[in-house]
Amino acid sequence: MTGSAAPKDPEKARPFFYILKDKDIFGERQKDGTGIQFIYESDGRLINSAQITGNVTDKEELTLLETVEGFGRLVHSIGVSVETDRPEETAEFVFQMYGKKDLYGGGTNLTTSLKCDGMEHRIYLSDYRWTEDDHVPGQIKILFAAPERMGKVSVRLFLNDGYEAPPEEEDLFIDMHSEEYCGMISRSLLQLGNPYRIRKAIEKSKAGKEVTLAYIGGSITQGAGAIPIHTECYAYKSFQLFQNRFSTQNNVRFIKAGVGGTPSELGMIRFDRDVLREGERPDIVVIEFAVNDEGDETKGVCYESLVRKVLKLPWKPAVVLLFSVFANDWNLQERLRPVGDLYDLPMVSILNAVTPQFSLKCGEGRILSKNQFFYDMFHPNNTGHTIMADCLQYLFERCDAAEPARVGTFVEGMTEEQILSEKLFGPAVIGADFERIFLLDKKNRYVGAKIRTGSFTSTDIELQSVEMDGSLTQTPEFPYNWMYDGSRPQMPGFEMEITCKSLFLIFKDSGEMDVGKADVFVNDVYCMTADPHKNNWLHCNAVLLFWETESRSHKVRITVTEEDQNKKFTILGFGYTI
Repeated sequence: MTGSAAPKDPEKARPFFYILKDKDIFGERQKDGTGIQFIYESDGRLINSAQITGNVTDKEELTLLETVEGFGRLVHSIGVSVETDRPEETAEFVFQMYGKKDLYGGGTNLTTSLKCDGMEHRIYLSDYRWTEDDHVPGQIKILFAAPERMGKVSVRLFLNDGYEAPPEEEDLFIDMHSEEYCGMISRSLLQLGNPYRIRKAIEKSKAGKEVTLAYIGGSITQGAGAIPIHTECYAYKSFQLFQNRFSTQNNVRFIKAGVGGTPSELGMIRFDRDVLREGERPDIVVIEFAVNDEGDETKGVCYESLVRKVLKLPWKPAVVLLFSVFANDWNLQERLRPVGDLYDLPMVSILNAVTPQFSLKCGEGRILSKNQFFYDMFHPNNTGHTIMADCLQYLFERCDAAEPARVGTFVEGMTEEQILSEKLFGPAVIGADFERIFLLDKKNRYVGAKIRTGSFTSTDIELQSVEMDGSLTQTPEFPYNWMYDGSRPQMPGFEMEITCKSLFLIFKDSGEMDVGKADVFVNDVYCMTADPHKNNWLHCNAVLLFWETESRSHKVRITVTEEDQNKKFTILGFGYTI
């Protein structure tokens, strides 16, 4: 009689910490009919995930996560599990390292195939040989054979000998009906402001008339971190809350115009195209750029210009200033708040709502942890998006309950609308030089501009694309562009004679190796070199070329640099004021 074979020795127990724990995922449809979920880990995201999901505080371990070399020293293996409602299906997991020279093609890919049944698979780093170009941990990709699969993923890093991991912390149950939660939401109301225009929209909706809510901003408004992005984002949830509360006939319409990684500098240029497209006349416009405007060359002039541009529309829409927050408790509301103060606008601060309670302990006032609010260091998860929508709805409820005219509102007999109009036609608090800005591209012409395209004869179709409104369909940004494709180096560059006060160039950023730099000259004087690899990802980049007080003729010339003559460069368009 033969006994059973002896089992293998159990694997040595290793300390570990999570970087993703029950993270919602959604397989976005690809051209080939498959689905993919990207989770970016570059630019400090991996470190932040270790901090807020893994509770890691050890500075040495966090520093090691900055590079592939350090990652290999710290991490012994990676535990991965994927769970969907189709456990028999297989998913492909890829942890991609970015290359130093070739961003997307030069680094190592750590991969495994696994069933979508929640069972953990291990990737052992000793099975891989690093490349010479390996630079930083880049992104996680989860690939499905079919699109639009929803599920959850968990990823934990098992550590090499000599390193320790902190104990796990269990997340609290979030009671969204509790008094504490409601108090947190109420803290978001930075200022009720003049509620007249919002109240007018609410009354219009209650009467059964068509009302349109529009949301413009960066990646948070686009829906980053929401799974799925089109129905779980704060904008769509806010629209639904407004409709359910104030509409009797489904007469509320929805416009979403968020573009990832872009500031109000670009928002003011694309507002007419992305929000007012096809004759749209929004009644309420939510503006969300408080975590996108750090790089704004004008330090708030673009933001105030956009606000005034919207407020001055002939049908007089309401404007709400929404201040999102990063996981490091940062936003720009102190820079941007004076704009809301001057025009007495409603302002909602997510920082004010959630940040104070993050530092509290369980049982001492904490309602939720950062891990429960954030998808990554820049974006909220589904719960975070829900909280943002609840904060906006709290504002709308307060406006609905407001008296027709608040005590002290009237000044020398003027109504609330007259007071706002007087402010709009008075001096700006930061600046409003760009409130009458226009987009110039192949479709949107300007009689004061004479263009000679030179070698920029192609049209780029590999563009930053976003989900607009309530759709999952990807809409390309700036499709009417001018592209130099690298095939005509002997031809002259792009030249334009334009009469204007100020001019912004919009060009395409990219991490691809076949994209090059271009030199920009204004009136035959070198102005700047536009480098798509500075940001190094597919992205619309607006830069200010000149800013003057009087409109006059300028000559602009854009030529691909000598060393990049065989590479591509795309002018997406221009923004100009006259």
